[in-house]
Amino acid sequence: MQRLSIPSTLETPRLILQRLRYEDAEEMFYTYASKEEATRFVSWPTHQSVKDTRAFLNYAVAAWSKGSDYSFSIRLKDSFRLVGSFGIINESGKIQFGYIISPTQWGKGYATEACLKVLQLIRVLPEVYRIGTFVDAENIASMRVLQKCGLVEEARLPNWFRFVNQGNQPKDCILFKLPL
Repeated sequence: MQRLSIPSTLETPRLILQRLRYEDAEEMFYTYASKEEATRFVSWPTHQSVKDTRAFLNYAVAAWSKGSDYSFSIRLKDSFRLVGSFGIINESGKIQFGYIISPTQWGKGYATEACLKVLQLIRVLPEVYRIGTFVDAENIASMRVLQKCGLVEEARLPNWFRFVNQGNQPKDCILFKLPL
């Protein structure tokens, strides 16, 4: 797999996005990974212990080195407080991305700000030929973020994905793409 030219740190006016580190485990667990309301719409199970978060970080650190998944912490620039994370999955130039924000930080524009910065970076990489993601059709807040960031709805997919934190029942999803 071809590695992408992704820097380990990105900055926006209010945020610092940094490559995830082993040292982020406890903060990630208590900020969002253990929160049912935060993990409702993600593809991975709500973490039951810091051990789960450490296992994810073992994967994330190795995947970055391989070039298959680039995962960032999202921190406030002024306090360095962790507010969420952002991940880029690279399938040989086809990019899928996702993000999660702490429920205590919802509605402040952090997801949009982080998303705009990452998309600005990856959309110009010569290896990238497609950027997209999908969301649960009930995830209105995330759909708004994606639309603000220039993504467009590509398809509505009935019973398309089983969200582990929603009883593993097939859910309708909406596929979004960034016009390149």
